[in-house]
Amino acid sequence: MKNSFKNKNILITGGTGSFGKTFLNYILKKHYDIKNVYIFSRDEKKQFDLRNQITNPVVKFIIGDVRDYNSVLDAMQNIDYVFHAAALKQVPSCEFFPLEAVKTNILGTNNILTSANRTKVKKVVFLSTDKSVQPVNAMGMSKALMEKVIVAKSRNIRKDLTLCITRYGNVIGSRGSVIPTFIEQIKSNKNLTITDPSMTRFMMTLDEAVQLVMYAFDYGKNGDILIKKSPAASIDTIAKALLKYFKKKLSIKVIGTRQGEKKHEALLSKEEKVISENLSKFYKVNLINSKIDYTNFYSRGKKTQRVEEYRSDNTIQLDINQTINLIKKSGLI
Repeated sequence: MKNSFKNKNILITGGTGSFGKTFLNYILKKHYDIKNVYIFSRDEKKQFDLRNQITNPVVKFIIGDVRDYNSVLDAMQNIDYVFHAAALKQVPSCEFFPLEAVKTNILGTNNILTSANRTKVKKVVFLSTDKSVQPVNAMGMSKALMEKVIVAKSRNIRKDLTLCITRYGNVIGSRGSVIPTFIEQIKSNKNLTITDPSMTRFMMTLDEAVQLVMYAFDYGKNGDILIKKSPAASIDTIAKALLKYFKKKLSIKVIGTRQGEKKHEALLSKEEKVISENLSKFYKVNLINSKIDYTNFYSRGKKTQRVEEYRSDNTIQLDINQTINLIKKSGLI
């Protein structure tokens, strides 16, 4: 990590969420002489709790909502770098209230973009999800359009402003995810309920998500989408790994695929993989091939190549012991 934060003001939207708190602790521990870190969110209770946990005077708290342009614009005054983590992430919530996902994930992101372009912000790193690739649910669709809005705005911004996107899969222990559900069922001696034993998901820790975001901050260029290569595990493997770790013999009940779920997630579509750059531990995609030029959509094309999308079933597959080790590494168990 470069010492890029020295004497800088940083804004983290959604700063009281799982990623926001992990990222805050990470940059504070690195002692990079940060001037101020501003936590921007709308939940005063979460801010109260975090304020009592972290007493560092460089950390400041701003009550606001990314849906409100004026509150975003006010928060961005004198900010150097923005990390945009605020989002509606729960698939069921977005399915029942898709317009709320539009307001937060798309229009809220546009408020970040417009405010950054009208202030002195130098770089914004946006957090996206594997569910944005060939989306089948409202959360993924809103995140896919969020990415499109960012890429479109990247074509016409101040020369000294950089916008880049990180896209990653399932974060172990994130709110509403399967692993905490399994752990709760195991501790309550209940049978484990799984959707499809062969369903796969990318697996990464919150620390690895932070590493991806910092890589994007250090090396991402305008319009880049950066993806960290990640292993995956089947739902069956995850369930059996947790049963083995807790030394429990409980039944596994298959309940079937739920609404809004894919069998396998993807981090890169076929079309993106063709133009992606392989960076050893990362993929980089940049969809900015021109200013507004319609010939690429109507009269000009490229020969297609046969590639597979980068999915959770064609990446490295974790076995039971490897899954246990990764969950332990995450600090969840």
